Amino acid sequence: MTRAARGADRRRTAKPPPDRATSRFTTSDGTALHVVDTGPRDAGTTVVLLHGWTLDHSSWNRVADALPGRVLRYDHRGHGASAPAAPGTATIERLARDLAELLADRVPTGRVVLAGHSMGGMTIMALAETHPELLDRVAGVALVATSCGGLAQISLGLPERVAALVARGEKVVNRRIAALRGPVLLRRPRLVRPALRWLLFGARPDRADVTATAETVARCHPAALVAFRESLSEHERREALAALAPVPSVVLAGGADRLTPVPHAAVIADELPRTRLVVLPGAGHMLPLERPAEVATRIARLLR
Repeated sequence: MTRAARGADRRRTAKPPPDRATSRFTTSDGTALHVVDTGPRDAGTTVVLLHGWTLDHSSWNRVADALPGRVLRYDHRGHGASAPAAPGTATIERLARDLAELLADRVPTGRVVLAGHSMGGMTIMALAETHPELLDRVAGVALVATSCGGLAQISLGLPERVAALVARGEKVVNRRIAALRGPVLLRRPRLVRPALRWLLFGARPDRADVTATAETVARCHPAALVAFRESLSEHERREALAALAPVPSVVLAGGADRLTPVPHAAVIADELPRTRLVVLPGAGHMLPLERPAEVATRIARLLR
C-alpha cells in the first residue's frame, strides 16, 4: 500500500470520536484498571479490544471509532493510566483473569467479540486456557499481530549472530529499566523513537504514529515492562487454541512484522478451522495504527 493510500485509510477512520465514558475497575487483587466504554450499553454484542505490551487503549482509537455498537477498551495493569502491577502479577495469565473479571462486571450478559493485538491476543489465548466456560459467550475472535509461542527465539529478521547480541543487550537494558522508579522514560521518549520505528512499523510509517507510540511506551511502568517481557518469553499456548477452534475468527498479520512475523500467524491459523488468515503486505507490528480501516472491517465482519 502506498503512503497516499495509507493516508486515505486513516482519513476514513478519522471521524470525530463519540463521547467516551471512562471509569476505573478494581480487580480482585486491588489493581485499578482504566476503562473506556463507548456505544450503547444495551447492545446485543460488545467488542472488547485488548492492547499490546507497553502500549495502552489509545493504540485502538482509530479502529474503535470505526466500529459499530458498543466497544470496551482498557489499559492492562502496569500500562497507560492503570495502576502498576504488584510484584508477581505482571503475567499473561493474570491479564486473562483481569479480562474475565472485567467481563463479569461490565458485560455480564450478551455476546462479546474479543480482539487482541500482540500481548492482547495472547491474553485471549490465556483466557481460553484458564476460563474456557466464558467462550460460550464469544461470538468471534480477532488475533492481530500476535503469536501462540516461540517468542524467546525471535530473530527480528536479523542474522543469527546479530540477533544473539541484541538479545544479550536487551537483558542488560531490561535490568537497568527494572531498577527505575516510575515511568521516567517519559522525560525523553525521543530516545526510543528510532528503535521503535524499526522494530514496530513497516515501510514509511507516519511520523506522528511513531512519536505517539514512543510516548505511550515511555509511560509504561518500568517493572511491568520487564516482567511482562519475561512472561512473553514463557508464553506457549498453541494447545490452548483448541478451545477457540469452534469460534469464528480472523488472524491478521503484517507482512513486515519483525516481532510476530507471518509464520507465527500461520501457526495460529493452522489450529483454528473457522479462521481466515489475512496478511497485510508492507505493514509492521502496529496494525491498529498502520491499517486501521482493514482491521476494523475484519472485526466488524465477526459482529455479523
